[in-house]
Amino acid sequence: MDKQLPIKERLIIAGIQEIKNNGVRDFSLRRVSEECGVSCAAPYKHFKNKDDFILAIYNYINDMWYQIQIDVISKNPNDIKIQLIEISLAYIRFLVLNPNFYSLIMLNEDNMSNDLKLSKAQLSIKSRDIIDLYCKSVNMSHKDKVKKTFVVRSLIYGAALMFNNGEMIYSERSIEMVRETIIREFDIN
Repeated sequence: MDKQLPIKERLIIAGIQEIKNNGVRDFSLRRVSEECGVSCAAPYKHFKNKDDFILAIYNYINDMWYQIQIDVISKNPNDIKIQLIEISLAYIRFLVLNPNFYSLIMLNEDNMSNDLKLSKAQLSIKSRDIIDLYCKSVNMSHKDKVKKTFVVRSLIYGAALMFNNGEMIYSERSIEMVRETIIREFDIN
């Protein structure tokens, strides 16, 4: 753990690993504190309670992902097709470069608070908006949009999982293969 980071960020990073290892239900502030080398009271200086801490973890991930999406959009401000492709590929890269985030994003526990479920859902809002805009621009039916969105999201999560567990080599060649599949799926020329 990088001791140069502010304590709050170190706690969040350790909290991400804690959720990956033990889930939300068995999340332990004590273990997170030990990992950071701080007192058990330290998290309470930054978070109201355990739920607030877990929500901060999801918000941390959301903030990182949101900034990446904004960067992709700003590089291609007038081309919704390119935005759709590049955000999809950026999400794969984000999940590969942050494998612990993948575990949290895919986590589905019954005892999550509504705030936590909402924060988790925020991850895909921007990309869903771009998919909606693109589908409207080509007069795609709702039924086709649902099918194509399912296929592309499956491709994104599947590729990230395969890269993270070593089933597929993470390389620009592999990313290009994913790009070609997304283009084909959305009939983007």
